Amino acid sequence: MTSRKYLVLVAIIVFASFGDISLSHGMRRIGAISLARWTDLFAAVLDPWVALGIVLLLGFFAAYLSALSWSDLTYVLPATSLGYVLLALLSVWLLGEKVSVSRWIGILLVSFGVAIVTRGPSATGDQP
Repeated sequence: MTSRKYLVLVAIIVFASFGDISLSHGMRRIGAISLARWTDLFAAVLDPWVALGIVLLLGFFAAYLSALSWSDLTYVLPATSLGYVLLALLSVWLLGEKVSVSRWIGILLVSFGVAIVTRGPSATGDQP
């Protein structure tokens, strides 16, 4: 795999993780939104943190589409799940969340599974 392809996978992981962190931070500032007051969602989009999260997740989506254009879904999805590790670390560092030992173990198990899956052959071959 070329360095450009690795860069796209890293972009997917970074955009998704930071986008989710931004959305979470913004929605914590806004507070709970119920289905009875669903129109509050429109106001939430105007929050700078929520808006940043949306932009970052659009970047994730663009990079994800790019990756799917040259590789199997069964490769791209597990490879991008390494974002769980980054997301957990960012949640601890930036949001002050507590991550239990059992969650860390689960994240490590997913990471080891990803390592196994990404070493397998690609059904579509190595495309540009």
